[in-house]
Amino acid sequence: MTQTAHANETIDPGPLKRLLSRERVAANVRISSKKRMLEELAELLSRQLPGMDQPTVFSILNERERLGSTGIGHGIALPHGRLNGIHEPIAAAMKLAQPLDFDAIDDQPITMVIGLLVPAEATNQHLRILSDLAGAFSDSGFRDAVGEANDADSLFGLLT
Repeated sequence: MTQTAHANETIDPGPLKRLLSRERVAANVRISSKKRMLEELAELLSRQLPGMDQPTVFSILNERERLGSTGIGHGIALPHGRLNGIHEPIAAAMKLAQPLDFDAIDDQPITMVIGLLVPAEATNQHLRILSDLAGAFSDSGFRDAVGEANDADSLFGLLT
């Protein structure tokens, strides 16, 4: 959480305000495997991306996940990748209906997924966004609020 957020006494995870659209948020998603979760996330991320297809986005997310789990603990995963053909970073959010084993750093299953795609050449921006997201989700109050969101509209409101 940023100092600005504390001063305003609002929860503001920062970069999602500019990266997330309502069309790329889903709640109560029923997923049975890590692969299926990445496929659903790729579908959300490829929405509103002219010329981008779900299999390409899935491949990028899956390749990154093979390097090591993007589960950051506390039930949160941040699958991400760099993609040629986009000019601005985008995000998608998915709240799972049931916990999913994801080989997270704390060995706990995940229930919240934030997917991120950034332009291929945006290395520093990519790392900054991931750091901001990890910081936002390290706040237990923010995590609890997200965990209590029951629908996509509420989730979108919290994340933006």
